[in-house]
Amino acid sequence: MSLLPVLVVLPVAGGVIAWLADRLHVGTGVRMRSISWFVSVVVLVLETVLLVVESLRPALQAGGWRDHFFLPWIAQMGIAVRLDMDGLSLSLIWLSLLLCLACVMFSTRQVTVSAGVFHFLFLSTLTGIIGTFLATDLFLFFFFWELMLVPMFVLIAQWGHEDRQRAAMKFFIFTQGSGLLMLLSILGLVIIHYRQTGVLTFDYFALATTGLSPLGSMLLMLGFFVAFAVKLPVVPVHVWLPDAHTQAPTTASVVLAGILLKTGGYGMIRFDIMLFPDAASRFAPVAMGLGIAGILYGAWLSCEQDDIKRLIAYSSVSHMGFVLLGLFSGSWTGMQGAIIQMLAHGLSTGALFLIAGSIQDRVHSRDMRMIGGLWAAMPRLSGAGVFFAVASLGMPGLGNFAGEFLVLLATWRVSPAMAVMAAAGLVLAAVYSLRLVNRVFLAPTRPGAQPVTDFPARQMALLGGIMVAVIVLGLYPRPFMTFAVPSALSVTAAASEERRAP
Repeated sequence: MSLLPVLVVLPVAGGVIAWLADRLHVGTGVRMRSISWFVSVVVLVLETVLLVVESLRPALQAGGWRDHFFLPWIAQMGIAVRLDMDGLSLSLIWLSLLLCLACVMFSTRQVTVSAGVFHFLFLSTLTGIIGTFLATDLFLFFFFWELMLVPMFVLIAQWGHEDRQRAAMKFFIFTQGSGLLMLLSILGLVIIHYRQTGVLTFDYFALATTGLSPLGSMLLMLGFFVAFAVKLPVVPVHVWLPDAHTQAPTTASVVLAGILLKTGGYGMIRFDIMLFPDAASRFAPVAMGLGIAGILYGAWLSCEQDDIKRLIAYSSVSHMGFVLLGLFSGSWTGMQGAIIQMLAHGLSTGALFLIAGSIQDRVHSRDMRMIGGLWAAMPRLSGAGVFFAVASLGMPGLGNFAGEFLVLLATWRVSPAMAVMAAAGLVLAAVYSLRLVNRVFLAPTRPGAQPVTDFPARQMALLGGIMVAVIVLGLYPRPFMTFAVPSALSVTAAASEERRAP
């Protein structure tokens, strides 16, 4: 029996329990928050155990699909609850769980208003993320894609900072509008397949066999690309991201930067490149040019920021430009580099947002000019901040360097000029990262600074685990380069048997 549906349902079920606990304990906020925190931890630990079981199961075929689940849903329209997991989806789910566990431990305790609703929305977002990484029915994929949107919108609008309403609305408009373009592409692909075969289906593997004209293939691919480009994000459709990151509560910032951006890269791999390889190849020069623009633009603006969260947000635009560059480089080396970069960026940038949120909670400011040096007062927090800032600038031996090096190597084979321009982004990354380190952690302590508390041991233990993961990605990326690549477009034997079953 497949465990994939359990992975999808568990988070939202835990969210419902947290919400009910809130309703049953009106007036006892501390007790209610403890229940919500406990439920969140239990859900994430159970999911981690389930994923360990899944990862130990032998692959169902040489293509690498490790597990499959199929259940008819709307049979008249060919829609089913179809879930498939390969190394790529498993790796990204691991990343999601690790960062969500960090959010529960670090930042959700700061929620004092409607904590049950907050946890319900947070865990519902996690359900949408996991479903997005597993769904191989295109209607189901779109359902989970939209499920990520609404809870995140409410989290930003309700629990964000001073300009949260505007940031939440901008996030909603960009992601919802681009999602409608993806829906049109899905329907177009389904209709073309129906006209060719007489079979109405949203099955990813069946639709992959659809014959398309060069123009039709390009138009459908662009519909998917725009939706994923907004989430990645790609310049110039990135403008929602700095405000959303800055105004969002710490938990939402970590989920946005560490996980939601990766759904854009995942979608480009699974749909743009694998469903429309010819169109993606013809579009590659434009996509790589957009990647270069994102690398340089994001890095340059990061150098101009005084707000810690805006600096990290613009740096994400720059780092995800390497992902776009690698995905459309036309080689497995570039693909592997992009995947390593997604994993490393999720870990390092997610940790930086946790640290930025902790600084804001303690000194009540995100302005680097007002914070001053924190090393003397908070050596643990400062040490972790320095580590992840150095990882972000691409220090050799850490995961970000491994991903960026592979991307640059693949890009050099296509266009040395593009590789040189992308490398210039790494120089700017050193500038803004070291500026962050110097102004926030190593500068002299600000006169009159109030006493602050450092990270407790349990939080440092979790950050230490993330540090180890970043180091392993940098020193020995080969297992991830082979395990996390997307599997072939073929139906597993087990899936075929299940679909033939009455």
